[in-house]
Amino acid sequence: MLGGLIRLIFYAVLVYLAYAIYRFYRALTRPRRDPPPPPRQVQGVMVKDEVCNTYIPREEAIREVRDGQERFFCSEECRRKSRAR
Repeated sequence: MLGGLIRLIFYAVLVYLAYAIYRFYRALTRPRRDPPPPPRQVQGVMVKDEVCNTYIPREEAIREVRDGQERFFCSEECRRKSRAR
């Protein structure tokens, strides 16, 4: 009985070692990925959407020049609402 238990533990350790070696060699052959780029930090001026009164970064705003005046919108929906007025 005790001999069978020791044999079972021995085989389990062998299977685990074989799996660990397989994963190690698989990681060596896998192409390396470039690290992800750092999160983009928005810098600059915040502009106000006149329709929904939301402040958004100027770089991300939808820009429209109407009657010589520059206007900014947070979405196409707000842009359409402004045109409807």
